[in-house]
Amino acid sequence: MRSFSTLRSSTTLAAIASSMLFAGSPAFAQDTGVADPSTGEGVETVATTNESGDRVIVVTAKNYVPQGASTATKSDIPLVETPQSVSVVSRDQIDLLSFTDAQQAVRYVAGATGENYGADLRFDFIQVRGFPPKQFVDGLATPVTSTIFSNGLDLYAFESLDILKGPASVLYGSAPPGGIYNQTSRRPSSDFGGEVSLKYGEDDYKQLGMTATGAATDWLDLRGTVMIRDRDAERDFVHARRIYAAPAATIHLGPDTRLTGLAYYQYDEVNGDTNGFLPVQGTLLPNPNGPIRRDVNLGEPDYNRYERTQWGAGFELAHDFAGSWNATINARWSDYSEAQDVIFNSFLNADNRTITRSIFPYAEDVKSFAIDGRVAGKFGTGAIEHNVLAGIDHRSADNKAFFGFLFGAGGTIDIYHPVYNVGQPFPRPAADIAFADQNLNQTGAYLQDQMAIGGFRLLLSGRYDWVDLVSFGANSDQHKFTWRAGASYVTEFGLVPYVSYATSFEPTLGVDAAGDPFRPTSGEQFEGGIKYDGRGLGPDVDLLATAALFKIKQKNVTSASYGPVTAPPIGSTQSGEVEVQGGEIEFVARIRNQLAINGSYSYNDSEVTASEIAVEIGSPLPVTPKHKASLFADYTFQRGGFAGFGFGAGVRHVSKSAGSLPGPFNPVVYFSDSATLFDAILHYDTPEWRFAINGSNVFDKRYVGRCAGPNNCSFGSGRQVIGTATFKF
Repeated sequence: MRSFSTLRSSTTLAAIASSMLFAGSPAFAQDTGVADPSTGEGVETVATTNESGDRVIVVTAKNYVPQGASTATKSDIPLVETPQSVSVVSRDQIDLLSFTDAQQAVRYVAGATGENYGADLRFDFIQVRGFPPKQFVDGLATPVTSTIFSNGLDLYAFESLDILKGPASVLYGSAPPGGIYNQTSRRPSSDFGGEVSLKYGEDDYKQLGMTATGAATDWLDLRGTVMIRDRDAERDFVHARRIYAAPAATIHLGPDTRLTGLAYYQYDEVNGDTNGFLPVQGTLLPNPNGPIRRDVNLGEPDYNRYERTQWGAGFELAHDFAGSWNATINARWSDYSEAQDVIFNSFLNADNRTITRSIFPYAEDVKSFAIDGRVAGKFGTGAIEHNVLAGIDHRSADNKAFFGFLFGAGGTIDIYHPVYNVGQPFPRPAADIAFADQNLNQTGAYLQDQMAIGGFRLLLSGRYDWVDLVSFGANSDQHKFTWRAGASYVTEFGLVPYVSYATSFEPTLGVDAAGDPFRPTSGEQFEGGIKYDGRGLGPDVDLLATAALFKIKQKNVTSASYGPVTAPPIGSTQSGEVEVQGGEIEFVARIRNQLAINGSYSYNDSEVTASEIAVEIGSPLPVTPKHKASLFADYTFQRGGFAGFGFGAGVRHVSKSAGSLPGPFNPVVYFSDSATLFDAILHYDTPEWRFAINGSNVFDKRYVGRCAGPNNCSFGSGRQVIGTATFKF
């Protein structure tokens, strides 16, 4: 069991070249759209005519190429000066590429992979540098469950998704060594604006989204965001619904003080899905009866059901002091509940066409509270300029999970010609076997200082955490100091070389074979690289490029100790070690407000270097492909009869990866298919409207995303084409 540690529519890319589009030309008659109200300077569309009477439409997305991300340092240190790899997927990119969830949003990000279980309708399955990243929202840990780090909040809720790669414990406490991802909620603005967006696509995909903001009084700004989705799935007889709502309000308590209230509610219902669980014969391996259809459903459509309700409510209080000092406190109360009943494949019978199914009910509830208070400021000591941050955060969480299991009680079914037992009273066993009963309290104090002397930057950070864990009544106190040190040099022409070292930890529940409490799992990373901010190339060029080499080592990994292969685990040890090393290249650019480009390449070499289970040693980490490469480009016409029209295309390649680690009960490791996929987009923009058709995996390539075992295979996401119509106001 895992421990607790664990639109304003993108009018796409091209931008408002503004009245400087033609130097020296007379002023144009203009019909100007509204900038993204969340920032006041986001996507904007302008329609004009030039002196020759030609029609000109220019679309600006000022946030397409990111400049900063507070996730990396909890401060205003620019991305290019941060001595650690950070990728930012902005709202402009999300809308342009019509991403519907976080695992799609990392398609063009170096070092991160998703969709290993295909188009999952519940969670975001993401890996960063070999490890599943922990999810944060507005800088606070989400109420993650005992089975997955993601809580599945809809991507429409957020302005950006930041991926901090490598250890992040020095600012966020317990976290895996591969990194974290933080999502920033849509915020209120004093400027009135918003959008209404309609989507329709394959698998009867239907979505209505709306966000609106503006000033209610001279001291109160409001925003409301709602989204309703109704869709089928690639698998037959699956239907899903989602409702999301998020009110927000900012009270201006004074010229220097702001109190922002943020809340969300999300309801999910998925009926008929098995979420994979296909046999390896017929998917990844040959089957004498032929390949299994990608849309086959081996569960019971009238029985299988997943239901989830979650909400969060909190605030952010910010005050600017005289000079360059400020203080921020943000907090959130959260509640997460899910329940499911599933009939799924347990094993393939000797005829290679019928499977025996079992029944699995599961229920979990997580209640959590998180608060973070910090002070930041700048001052000088002689020739050294300091950018200082100091803070204390606390989080508590209570998690209870239960399951049941009836082996073989789901009967048999033909995988090539499934006949469902509609109306048959399958047993519904109670989820009454305790899977998790955990309580976490974690408090951390942190200090950070970026020292600047000319172009040289030295970043030093340290943190101490006090963690109290209770699992099934057994208490474990775990304390840990983590730190980060990084140096970079900012050149006048935008190149910034850097080196850094960072550490991480995660609390570990349980005791070893001798009865002694486990120590926290620890991680460390060495990283070196170079960043380039190309804004100095001209006013019509935005470019951010990064390249990095890294090595991660994780220690104190728990492993089960086994007797004979037929026996269950007889205890656990903490002798495990893991290493991941590799390199990444990533760039995002917008040129002349017409051409947008995203590109990346990453190499990950992962290995279990020590383990109580001998066959694990030397094995790669699951769902960690050695190679991932991607390139996307989009172009928008600005003049003449095609003004406002645009098109784009992308290609993504992911090499094969292991579906699991080997072990006594998993002697064969299955590697997923490598896959090269193509995406495409057509769009048309006016100051008030945006129309787009997005296609992913447009050639509908069939491939297996993961085989975690001989009866737990999932196809990768097939073709998805979605049309979008957005009205902006």
